[in-house]
Amino acid sequence: MLEIQVYNFSKVFSNRLVGTFCMVLQKVAEEGHLELTDTLIDDNNTSIKTSVTIEIKYQSMDGAVGVWSDGEFLDVPDDRDGMFAFETESLLSSQSHGSGTPPGRTLQGSIPTFRKAGKGVFSAMKLGKIKSSKDDHKKLAEEPAVLEMEDLDRKAMRLAGTVDPDTISLASVTAVTTNVSNKRSKPDIKMEPSSGRPVDYQISITVIEARQLIGLNMDPVVCVEVGDEKKYTSMKESTNCPYYNDYFVFDFHVPPDVMFDKIIKISVIHSKNLLRSGTLVGNFKMDVGTVYSQPEHQFYHKWAIMSDPDDITAGCKGYVKCDIAVVGKGDNIKTPHKANETDEDDLEGNLLLPEGIPAERQWARFYVKIYRAEGLPKMNTNIMANVKKAFIGENRDLVDPYVQVQFAGQKGKTSVQKSSYEPIWNEQVVFTELFPPLCKRLKVQIRDSDKVNDVAIGTHFVDLRKISNEGDKGFLPTMGPAWVNMYGSTRQYTLMDEHQDLNEGLGEGVSFRARLLISMAVEILDTTSPELMSSTEVQVEGVSNISESATGKMDEFFLFGSFLEATMIDRKIGDKPISFEITIGNYGNQIDGVSKPPSAKKKKKDGESEEEENELIQNSSEDEADEDADLVSVSSTPPMRPVITDRNYFHLPYFDKKPCVYIKSWWQDQRRRLYNSNMMDKIADKLEEGLNDVQEIMKTEKAFPERRLRGVLEELGVGCSRFVILANKDVNQAGRTKLDRERLKSCMREMDSMGQQAKQLRTQVKKNTVRDKLKLVQNFLQKLRFLADEPQHSIPDVFVWMMSNNKRIAYSRIPSKDILYSIVDEETGKDCCKVKGVFLKLPGKKGFGPAGWTVQAKLELYLWLGINKQKKDFLSGLPNGFEEIKAAKTGPGLQSVPPVSLVYNMKQVFQLRAHMYQARSLFAADNSGLSDPFARVFFSTHSQVTEVLSETLCPTWDQLLVFDDVELFGEASELRDDPPIIVVELFDQDTVGKAEFIGRTFAKPTIKMCEEYYGPPRFPPQLEYYQIYRGNCTAGELLAAFELLQIPFDPEVIRRALIAVHNFAVPQIKVGQGGKADLPPLEGSTDSERGTILPVPLGIRPILSRYRIEVLFWGLRDLKRINLAQVDRPRVDIECAGRGVQSVLIQNYKKNPNFSILVKWFEVDLPENELLHPPLNIRVVDCRAFGRYILVGSHAVSSLRRFIYSAPDKTSNNWASAAKLMNGYMVLTNGGCQPRSSPSLSSRTLSRPAGDFMVDMDSEHSIRKMDTVVKLDATSDAVVKVDMTEEESDKDKKKKKKKKKGGMEEEEETNERVLDWWSKYFASIETLKESLRAQEVAQAEAEEREDLEIAAEAADIRPDDLILKGFKTKDKSREKRFFKDKKKGQAAEHSERRPVKAKVDELMVYNKELETEYGNFADWLHTFNLYRGKAGDDDEHAQDDDRIVGRFKGSLCMYKLPLSEEITREAGFDPNMGMFQSIPHNDPINVLVRVYVVRATDLHPADINGKADPYIVIKLGKSEVKDKENYISKQLNPVFGKSFDIEATFPMESMLSVSVYDWDLVGTDDLIGETKIDLENRFYSKYRATCGISSKYSVHGYNIWRDPMKPSQILAKLCKDGKIDGPHYGPGGKVKVANRIFQGPTEIEDENGLKKQTEEHLALAVLNHWEEIPRVGWKLVPEHVETRPLLNPDKPGIEQGRIEMWVDMFPMTMPAPGPALDISPRKPKRYELRVIIWNTDEVILEDDDYFTGEKSSDIFVRGWLKGQQEDKQDTDVHYHSLTGEGNFNWRFVFPFDYLMAEEKIVISKKESMFSWDETEYKIPPRLTLQVWDADHFSADDFLGAIELDLNRFPRGAKTAKQCSLDMIRNEHELPSISIFKQKRVKGWWPFVARDENDEMELTGKVEAELHLVTAEEAEKSPVGLGRNEPDPLEKPNRPDTSLMWFLGPLKSIRYFIWHNYRWLILKLLGLVLLLLMLGVFLYSLPGYLVKKMLGA
Repeated sequence: MLEIQVYNFSKVFSNRLVGTFCMVLQKVAEEGHLELTDTLIDDNNTSIKTSVTIEIKYQSMDGAVGVWSDGEFLDVPDDRDGMFAFETESLLSSQSHGSGTPPGRTLQGSIPTFRKAGKGVFSAMKLGKIKSSKDDHKKLAEEPAVLEMEDLDRKAMRLAGTVDPDTISLASVTAVTTNVSNKRSKPDIKMEPSSGRPVDYQISITVIEARQLIGLNMDPVVCVEVGDEKKYTSMKESTNCPYYNDYFVFDFHVPPDVMFDKIIKISVIHSKNLLRSGTLVGNFKMDVGTVYSQPEHQFYHKWAIMSDPDDITAGCKGYVKCDIAVVGKGDNIKTPHKANETDEDDLEGNLLLPEGIPAERQWARFYVKIYRAEGLPKMNTNIMANVKKAFIGENRDLVDPYVQVQFAGQKGKTSVQKSSYEPIWNEQVVFTELFPPLCKRLKVQIRDSDKVNDVAIGTHFVDLRKISNEGDKGFLPTMGPAWVNMYGSTRQYTLMDEHQDLNEGLGEGVSFRARLLISMAVEILDTTSPELMSSTEVQVEGVSNISESATGKMDEFFLFGSFLEATMIDRKIGDKPISFEITIGNYGNQIDGVSKPPSAKKKKKDGESEEEENELIQNSSEDEADEDADLVSVSSTPPMRPVITDRNYFHLPYFDKKPCVYIKSWWQDQRRRLYNSNMMDKIADKLEEGLNDVQEIMKTEKAFPERRLRGVLEELGVGCSRFVILANKDVNQAGRTKLDRERLKSCMREMDSMGQQAKQLRTQVKKNTVRDKLKLVQNFLQKLRFLADEPQHSIPDVFVWMMSNNKRIAYSRIPSKDILYSIVDEETGKDCCKVKGVFLKLPGKKGFGPAGWTVQAKLELYLWLGINKQKKDFLSGLPNGFEEIKAAKTGPGLQSVPPVSLVYNMKQVFQLRAHMYQARSLFAADNSGLSDPFARVFFSTHSQVTEVLSETLCPTWDQLLVFDDVELFGEASELRDDPPIIVVELFDQDTVGKAEFIGRTFAKPTIKMCEEYYGPPRFPPQLEYYQIYRGNCTAGELLAAFELLQIPFDPEVIRRALIAVHNFAVPQIKVGQGGKADLPPLEGSTDSERGTILPVPLGIRPILSRYRIEVLFWGLRDLKRINLAQVDRPRVDIECAGRGVQSVLIQNYKKNPNFSILVKWFEVDLPENELLHPPLNIRVVDCRAFGRYILVGSHAVSSLRRFIYSAPDKTSNNWASAAKLMNGYMVLTNGGCQPRSSPSLSSRTLSRPAGDFMVDMDSEHSIRKMDTVVKLDATSDAVVKVDMTEEESDKDKKKKKKKKKGGMEEEEETNERVLDWWSKYFASIETLKESLRAQEVAQAEAEEREDLEIAAEAADIRPDDLILKGFKTKDKSREKRFFKDKKKGQAAEHSERRPVKAKVDELMVYNKELETEYGNFADWLHTFNLYRGKAGDDDEHAQDDDRIVGRFKGSLCMYKLPLSEEITREAGFDPNMGMFQSIPHNDPINVLVRVYVVRATDLHPADINGKADPYIVIKLGKSEVKDKENYISKQLNPVFGKSFDIEATFPMESMLSVSVYDWDLVGTDDLIGETKIDLENRFYSKYRATCGISSKYSVHGYNIWRDPMKPSQILAKLCKDGKIDGPHYGPGGKVKVANRIFQGPTEIEDENGLKKQTEEHLALAVLNHWEEIPRVGWKLVPEHVETRPLLNPDKPGIEQGRIEMWVDMFPMTMPAPGPALDISPRKPKRYELRVIIWNTDEVILEDDDYFTGEKSSDIFVRGWLKGQQEDKQDTDVHYHSLTGEGNFNWRFVFPFDYLMAEEKIVISKKESMFSWDETEYKIPPRLTLQVWDADHFSADDFLGAIELDLNRFPRGAKTAKQCSLDMIRNEHELPSISIFKQKRVKGWWPFVARDENDEMELTGKVEAELHLVTAEEAEKSPVGLGRNEPDPLEKPNRPDTSLMWFLGPLKSIRYFIWHNYRWLILKLLGLVLLLLMLGVFLYSLPGYLVKKMLGA
């Protein structure tokens, strides 16, 4: 705010204030420069005659002017300077309102008149805001789009003064948005209420085991309770750590809110049996919502802490390990990667708690105070009341309310207040629960106590996340005292309330029920204090009353509404008069508001008594108060009979007389809460709209999405800083609660940091980072929405009800904050002062499903809610040109009475033209899987229908609907900006019964006023796609355009009207000769058969061109039965835009499902613009006897873009530009198609651009390591890995070798014999990981560079100098850099740390299916799914898979005619095949299929024990291979390592299914999951997926060539098929293909090591780079392993595990392939690890000595390698160490089996006594050493531990001194060693433990020696355990302190006592002497006294 105060200066007296001027600086920030004149206002806020003129300039920090408001950059055709950035109504601030504001006074609070230098106000008014409508933006024809973008660039540059395209940002107007206007709000298109509808949920809980249960000799049982269902595990006897592994499933069908509030309770019960219920040990509670909000909706292998609810001082009672998963419909649960078992034993680190919740939760009291309620409804019938009255003789309130509070599964109730509509309780309900609680919501419910059953009156949920903040500056949950509003069913009392659910809090309440004053607080308990109640029972206590003003001071609010239009009224209610009622709280409710008891003060309705006095005092002038005093609210419109619109809908004939309503009400003034919330909502709305823009730009592939995103971030930054400025107001207002203050603080913090982040992000948005940044910005949006939701209510919501016959029919609920007025623009609600299209819906459950989709009525409604003092602005937003009609009231000077209706004297007549072109992807409404769609268009009170097109999901109506004489009221200029919306509904015509609803969409027309020219850029309008919604789901898209053309009046009339409104002269307006002649002409119908239907006119309908569509008919697959009969003679019909072609009939589908004639074509006229192409329909019919046809299924190809053929570019030799292939898969732009590892051109030398290309395979130049990863393209995430040439990697190797210190030489050549297929596999997996890591590093480097650039921009340094200078950026980025360095360090170190890789030939490991990598192998053969049957109506079309009835295989190719001759002239061009040249024939072919299955991971458990016994089943056609006898026991990650051979005949048997089954001893085996592979597409694909091509050619060994064809034969065949020249093998290892030359080695070794000459290496080099060959090049599938998800038809869409495999196919016509590769799993190798514990040092001292209090420890060391139980070994005890030093000389020996490649130890053991067979486990090789303190009687104390991963652990320190905590803390940065390499290591390692604060602390050091020997070596040189033979260790030399007591007592006394306590002893001696003297003195005193007295 800028405030200017004008003083009258006085020398003597103090200066007198003349007046002040305030303005919001928003406009200045937007404009950068303003001049304005406005009047000053005095203390009473009334304006005075003095005016002030100022000029303001604003220069923002970063040099750019701030955010651009909606109105900027208007595309005014001729006027470049006319960029008016202000709303029209502010220009004509006081004059333009036709209301009765005296012109002398500007409306206080309205924005002052702006004058932009050099432009008159009039021109502003005339131009209004000429925004380019959304039509221009969204689907611009190609040319204007480019122009517009350039214009923007120019404008942006002019503004920013820079030419760097990376800093340009676009504001919302210039992007692709719908024009949001200043007078109308956007309606919400999704109609159906989403909450409240029941959904299926499955909760699966596995209780695995329990540990550390408190209690002796117990028999524990675990009880799992969800809601009210309980399930128990089995009982385990006398153990404190039972292992259960029991799996429970709970199924629910309830609404989400109910589900998420259910409590999951896990309790441990001790010795429960049939007779006794057992005693509770402890329990754990959490609500389902907490689990659901976890990643993957689950907790996996986590430990729940048990606590005893009856004794909160007790602490932890034990741990239960469990998995909890909540699966809703369509959720995908993935079992996380198996964490290492040892990690899970770390209880504290794996607690069952969400992120960010401390492990040690404290007990806390939750106080919910219930003060009083008001406005309760009647809860009893009038008859009962009359009976009571007769008996008792007085009228009682008909409700007996009490409040029930539910929290964490406990309930508390207040007392019942008999017969009271305004009960006062003043009680508090106290819960004791752990804090922070794992239950998100607290439920407060007012209930009516009744003899029979209590019913809920209203429910409110308090969300604890919203009333607390867990940050470091956060606050405990607190709330109120504040009123909460409760909503529910309507207020009439009926015995059976059909909407009772609404009162329980399910679904959206349809009426105000009551409001309740509550407050809430939390107090953390100190469980040590003695007077604490230790039980957690709920308590109810009384509390003192609170003052009236605690919740804010009462103020009078004024609500005004005007109904501008009521249309689309459902015909069922159209016969009776209809009125509309608006209520706020109980105000305005005439039917069932509560009648006030006469005894109570008449506080509410008539505003007399005390309230009135307040009013008088507050008001500035007396008379206004008087007028207001007798202002009676008018809350409903007069009843009126509807008029027919069409056969479905009616409308109310309001025409020029618009009824108004107004209501006065009293509420606590808590507007600040709503204002803050509004500001955040507006920022969020703008952000959301911007993000939608960016997505839209990206979807339509427009230019520069990054600029729009920068604009969005800029707006967000400015919005946030505005919030921080504005929110901090009214801080000391009455009734501000603690929550208000805390929330304000945290919102300001959040918004501030969000603004900072937005600014920072803005600079980082580059073309290639748009997608990532977009995700980040979406998180901002969620955060904003969360912050904006205000937990403490103030003003209740406004309800609009449609009433007929005094019954409530349909309603709409409008949040009061949306229509709340504020002087500050940002704080105003988004619908305040705006006309909003409101759709009324049916209440409660009636609104679910189809009934909820139909509109009950559509209102154009204007609402204003504000405080009475600001009432004068309430008409400011209405469309201008009205007169107010007041209620007929006597009494003078009633100026400020609101009108009861508005009469518009300005009427504009328009013609609406709806150009309905086509729709696509509509909802299938008939059983055939098709629909018979027609569209109905509504505008204002008119409606029209298109024709019905039968049997299609993609109708092309091509129809123009003309609405003549549409009358709209209001000023022309305003209508131009703000036309009402058009509603389009689509229906499916049925022969019988009513048409079925398909969906609905909204549109805004483009408007042409009569003085405007009908021409570019706005006219004729462009066709545009509108998304159609059905309930909450999408149901297709509509392609249409709408224009609204003004029909001109006589010019004189216009002039007069303008003068009447504007009070100033208007120059003569030139208008044509009146009438409709001025409108662009309508063309008559062209084709005679369509009769009167007008087609869409030429300028609008797309420009058509002649296209030819060629169809390749290949075959049909998997057709299902139709009506139980098999499909025998199918045919395919193709149709597009009314033309089509039919395939030949397949004579016998069973014998051969392929077509005999492959290619047919048809010609059709299609739009030039590819986005507007109509869909192409594929239908399959079965020809039955007697000429009957039955539709089998259909498929609509919604976008033909990918089938457009563009001729290859002959001039270019570069494969990349020649790669626009036949079917439009652009190899570079389509990420799915570009295979992962294609070599990048950038790192090859393309020496000669024309003629021969030299591709150097073995060049000398070495490439920097980092450059070998080349990112292909922003859209594909592929990483191109360039094979590093051999010399290079050798050099690298040598370098690395030199680095290694000293002599440790690596074994140079890996022994060939040792290598097998698995070596290759694991090496490849390493490579995959490394490439991912390298990607991360590259990203980190890029980000860092970016940060430096940002910093540099701030400091004006060139980024290059920067890196030289080592420029230090700001602290913020320093932290960031540290993080990145760490990341880089890790990755770099990974590459350093890895042992130098032996040269192993690698294969490609794809972590997904091969299909996704190679575009489904649809390079020329596509698969189209055929659908049949009605689409499902659930949330998403989840059951589409059930509708698939078969697949059509074929392809399409479309091209413009005529085609260039070159193609058809080529040699061997077969005219019958058209574009599909050189396609193989589709006769049946026999193939040998070889399936290799490597392993499966993360299988879904199938047995009760939570494991599975998997085996493989392979099916192909009729043959099936079951590998049942080789099942793998109890394994969810089995390694199969098998190959299977099957013979098959394509096309009959082409679908391979690989399934994993679970073996069961009894009963049938269960399917775990299966994957299906279409072999046919692979077989015929140009990617050559029959047998992968390996990277090296060898004739023996592990890398033997698998294909029967050698590389040279394959190459020769490819060249022949592709009609290219080659291959020509030349001398010196060169080969020439086409015009490329490749190089490679020419020698090969056979088994005996003899070298032979060969061309195979050269040929293979070409094959590996085949995609570089121009025109015919494709990436050939390399040797690979693919990873496929396993799915189970019973659990659709939920992955059941993954399988790694590959398939080779060999045609039987070729020579037979060699034997299958051996990939059987490796056997582990036997090792022995010998660990000698020499000494310990600095071990912490645990025990206090009995006699001396001296600290000491009895130390021993424990170690194990596998699992804790199996092989733990302990040293002997070193007693009584005083310094923490221990001497042991003790040896542990651990034998183990080890898999080198996987780096895992293998253990085989039986799970239990009853196990059928042994189970194999793999665990990482980790040696754990622990140090303990031995105790004789109690349990030993654990002191510390260290875990060494034998593959990479830090090198031990040389001495104890050098050994420190850093060895563990910075483990990643220190050099690490592997025992498998080093074999022998000795050194010091630290022991660590965690202290109370979870910090690591050093608890000791150990000197150990590790020695690894193989089993053979161990046999040769055995050693003894401990200090035993053989090879014994000598006894340790332990110092004598340990036995001192016995040897020299005095010595030790001196040692212990004198040392520590000498001063104490001396003091004690002195004290004793003193006491002795005193004693002697006292002893002899009496004698002396006597002597004295007797005078002796």
